[in-house]
Amino acid sequence: MAYRIEGLQPEPFQPLFGMNGAELARRNARAVTAGPRGGFPCRVSLRDAEPGERLLLLGHVSHDVATPFRTRYAIYVREAAERAAYDDKAPDYLDTRTLGLRGFDSAGMLRDALIALPGEADLRIRALLERDDVSEIHAHNAAYGCFLARIERN
Repeated sequence: MAYRIEGLQPEPFQPLFGMNGAELARRNARAVTAGPRGGFPCRVSLRDAEPGERLLLLGHVSHDVATPFRTRYAIYVREAAERAAYDDKAPDYLDTRTLGLRGFDSAGMLRDALIALPGEADLRIRALLERDDVSEIHAHNAAYGCFLARIERN
């Protein structure tokens, strides 16, 4: 089953990088600097920030549907990040983490979910897409719960 993973569009986030701490705080956002141990996954570039890189930490609606499964949670966005896309391949950004994969139907209802251990992202994505009623998958960090990427049939 072919699939596509795309990062978020960067344009909505760009104006936020010019704001000071108080302006960001009014929007429930923060400017942060990536530390040396990783853990700063950018939702636009679909890669982890390098130590010392500036990012925004903000709330994002990743599943904007009129169902009980509407989802909003914190994400990171790297400054000047370029949108990434992958066809039929899970990027290292996903494949090196333990993931919660949530399979949704076209109406936004959850139909199935799987855990993918490091190295299993592609296998588990394909397993969910074998279901006819799963139209998209949302990958989340299994421990922290934050949204990492949307995966759609290609």
